[in-house]
Amino acid sequence: MASSPDFFDKLKDTLIRELPECLDLIGVERLSGGASMETYRLRITTPSGEQLLCMRRGAGGIDRDNVSAVGLATEALLMRTAKGHGVAEPQIHYELEPADGVGVGFVMEWLSGETLGSRIVRSNDLDGVRPLLAEQCGRELAKIHAIDVDATGLRGRLQVLSAAEYVDQTWGRYRDWNTAQPMIDFTGRWLKENLPEETEYRLVHNDFRNGNLMVNAEEGLQAVLDWETSYIGDPMRDIGWICTNSWRFGERKLKVGGFGELEDLIKGYEAESGWVVNREAVRFWEVFGSFWWAIGCLGMADQYRTGPDATVERPAIGRRSSECQVDCVNLLIPGVVELVRPLGPERQSDMPRLDELLTSVRDFLHEDVMSATDGRTNFLARVAGNSLDIVGRELSLGPALLEREVELLSGLLNTRGSVDELRWQLVHALRDRSMELDQPDLHVYLRESVVNQVAIDQPKYSGFQFAAGNPED
Repeated sequence: MASSPDFFDKLKDTLIRELPECLDLIGVERLSGGASMETYRLRITTPSGEQLLCMRRGAGGIDRDNVSAVGLATEALLMRTAKGHGVAEPQIHYELEPADGVGVGFVMEWLSGETLGSRIVRSNDLDGVRPLLAEQCGRELAKIHAIDVDATGLRGRLQVLSAAEYVDQTWGRYRDWNTAQPMIDFTGRWLKENLPEETEYRLVHNDFRNGNLMVNAEEGLQAVLDWETSYIGDPMRDIGWICTNSWRFGERKLKVGGFGELEDLIKGYEAESGWVVNREAVRFWEVFGSFWWAIGCLGMADQYRTGPDATVERPAIGRRSSECQVDCVNLLIPGVVELVRPLGPERQSDMPRLDELLTSVRDFLHEDVMSATDGRTNFLARVAGNSLDIVGRELSLGPALLEREVELLSGLLNTRGSVDELRWQLVHALRDRSMELDQPDLHVYLRESVVNQVAIDQPKYSGFQFAAGNPED
């Protein structure tokens, strides 16, 4: 819809009609990132001059329709409610209506700050506020968890989930895709057997992490973004999620988003709320975070095949499932891993070889295309080039990994078969509990297969470096 000829005109008419200060729409730019949602920077003119706005819209202009995400109208209500309770939020100006012809979403205040997680972790501009962020996050989470879901009308709009129900719901989504990922099933079993103590249910943001926070050099934490998966349940979910390794951006030692210490977050949370943090529950939810995002990444691949927004970004994120799975390995069954060796080209006489063809296209995307573009096209060119790198590593490492995986599975299951047949046999054994979780040969298989898969998908990932014996990298 965003590329349709009348999209700009319909959005312009809507803004002029609904926003008293808007005289004209002079620019619309879709921003990079946002795999499950679309974010646009809007430039309008007002009596006092040019002004920026932000529009958040469902992928392809369509509202979300899955069990794990709220609709955009509920997300707008969450943001307005949070802002009214002192949580740092942008102001929502207008919710799009079907008659506007622009799709489902809302227009809100534009805030200037950093949202890219890697820059929040490393930018010199933020050196002065970075030590404050963990405690600020703790205080913001305490404000969110204190919101009365009955008085605000949120209870009728959100799911209420126990830890067990959330594990089952997430595990069920994965099963519906008919893919055998043994580490996901192993982790699902572990979670069901190590559920936290029941606690008072509260509003849970459910995606409070580095990458969904806006930070500036003056105030530190400036805004909490992306409420699309909020629910009512165990508030420790939010603390475990911001500690999940996927959102540390390479800084494994700084558990909170790669920028702060867990003790500082807990200090801020307990000081603001008066409640005591259950640290065992935080560990459970940290494991759950990697389990949830491993399945969420696979969901991006499913959306590429079936959804309205089949961009090059979605299958690339799908491959990141292995990163989350290696984090589960590191949390639950760490140990020594034997890495498979890459194979050289089978036919040195090929002119050019497959690896050379892939490298030439990758370099074209990363150099020529990226230097000639900006915004989302520039971002997607980088993603496309990275996907070609994965293909190259798959050609080099994949055959040896396949051979090793069949060998380990055959020994574990005491049978022969293809890798898919053996994986499914193991998955069924984990699900029906005919295989115990503490078997050493099961742990060896899971470590070897998952860690070597990440060597293909993303060898620079910090979880891979740790599992491969390079914890300082």
